[in-house]
Amino acid sequence: MRAVGKYIVIDPIKEVDTTTKGGLILAEKQREDIRYRRAKVIEPGSDVTLLKTGDEVYYDKAAGFNIEIKKEQYKVIKEQDVVIVL
Repeated sequence: MRAVGKYIVIDPIKEVDTTTKGGLILAEKQREDIRYRRAKVIEPGSDVTLLKTGDEVYYDKAAGFNIEIKKEQYKVIKEQDVVIVL
């Protein structure tokens, strides 16, 4: 698998559930106050210069699209959707 151009194949990292002050348990999908999600870079595109395989990044949760490769779910985003590299 190889990403092309400025696209990046990532594997979103599941976040743990969060408990509010009132004791409610919120799943990751219920956290509307968090705009960015964490992921691991699987394959950066040929034109991506700042990222390499294995980097952990934060990306805009509304960005990109899901794709299934060999029965594994990945997400494909553009380089411009990455906001932080850990």
